[in-house]
Amino acid sequence: MRSFAKVSYAKEDVVLPVRKTIGSAGYDFISPVDQTVAAGESYVVDTQIKAYMYPGEVLMLFPRSSYGFKYHMSIANTVGVIDADYADNPDNEGDIKIKVYNGGNKPLELKKGEAFCQGIFLPFLITDDDAATESRVGGIGSTTGK
Repeated sequence: MRSFAKVSYAKEDVVLPVRKTIGSAGYDFISPVDQTVAAGESYVVDTQIKAYMYPGEVLMLFPRSSYGFKYHMSIANTVGVIDADYADNPDNEGDIKIKVYNGGNKPLELKKGEAFCQGIFLPFLITDDDAATESRVGGIGSTTGK
């Protein structure tokens, strides 16, 4: 089986995302911190993880199913989209940051060492009239300048 992606980390104590079963589509992202997110509040988790992919591949980030169900946790941008050119471009180191939102009515407890989100690596297609020629320079919002 061809390896589609590589993940790496910046600090020694960061746990890389892992699949828990052979039938799992998602790689569990592990919280690097203990953090309480109050109802109606958000928190940015700096995973310190980078993802390296081939052109034509993308990493999609979703809340861990049980966190969405139990706490109404969502990701602030609904679904995180990490493009293959996100890491290590001229103006962006490429660490993945995940902004979680607690839409429930009780505190959301992120525990260091526990899974809170999941990432799924997927291939994607482009249209036959695609005319993209620019290279990414920057991080979040860099492709639109916002």
